[in-house]
Amino acid sequence: MNAINRSEQLDETEVDDNLAAVSEVEDGIRDFVRNDIAYLRRPAVVASSEALDSNHEATVNSVNSLIQRVAGTSLAEIEKLIGELESLRDLLHAEGQRVQREISGYAQLSQAAMKSTRMIADNVSQWKRAADGLRHS
Repeated sequence: MNAINRSEQLDETEVDDNLAAVSEVEDGIRDFVRNDIAYLRRPAVVASSEALDSNHEATVNSVNSLIQRVAGTSLAEIEKLIGELESLRDLLHAEGQRVQREISGYAQLSQAAMKSTRMIADNVSQWKRAADGLRHS
């Protein structure tokens, strides 16, 4: 029961961390949009345009780094899953080839058994005819 509670606590902690990360991303995006809209509403001032551009770039960089941090774990998991799927594909391909070889071997064995059976049947029929000929003579 303690193990269940611990795993539930871990899951809750993980969920809380995810919610905090999502909230942080949303806050960053919200700030970015506010700054962007405020920039559009302000009258154009030639002297301070460089300051606004640097503030705008800093906000964009902040949002980008925030998104990369949040998405980094997901991307790592996706890349790991892709690697596992590629390994599984290779395994299935190799097993498919092995099964084809086995089936080919069984087909050859079956053909050899049929040839042997025909030869035995032909020999038995010849012996039977020879025995019938001896009985009638």
